[in-house]
Amino acid sequence: MKLHIVLVEPEIPQNTGNIARTCAITGAKLHLVHPLGFKIDEKSLKRAGLDYWDKLEIKEYVSLDDFLTQHKPEENHMFFATTKGKTKYTDVDYSKMEEVFVLYGKETKGLPEWLLEKFLDTKTIRIPMLPTLRSLNLANSVAIITYEILRQKNFEDLQEISDYFDKF
Repeated sequence: MKLHIVLVEPEIPQNTGNIARTCAITGAKLHLVHPLGFKIDEKSLKRAGLDYWDKLEIKEYVSLDDFLTQHKPEENHMFFATTKGKTKYTDVDYSKMEEVFVLYGKETKGLPEWLLEKFLDTKTIRIPMLPTLRSLNLANSVAIITYEILRQKNFEDLQEISDYFDKF
């Protein structure tokens, strides 16, 4: 299975660095949709991703329209993570999908309203939370949803048991 994590106009380099590390560890491809709120070579971005940058597949797009032209939502298993979503992320059956795209919006505004309105009933997913609070941190949201998708795929291609003590 190929998992695609798509960050639409991310603003905080530390979040993107942490998400890059999650992608590297899980084998997910990271898609960055410009404009970015930072330079891709920022120290804080690299520090958060640590030494995983060379193990990461990244693709950049000049705009959301550019991304949507190359990867059409109607033709792909594509989901839009949003606090406005109609479906819990755990209620989607990812287990038979060979390729999954999950889009996340910028930290301060989320995904564009026009996109959510178009796919609200069919492709939006949300993480349950208290109604009085705004949202989880972006990097945490990506990790939660990523690992649910991987769990449903039985952690395909991932090492499930440590061999650390086998060395002694």
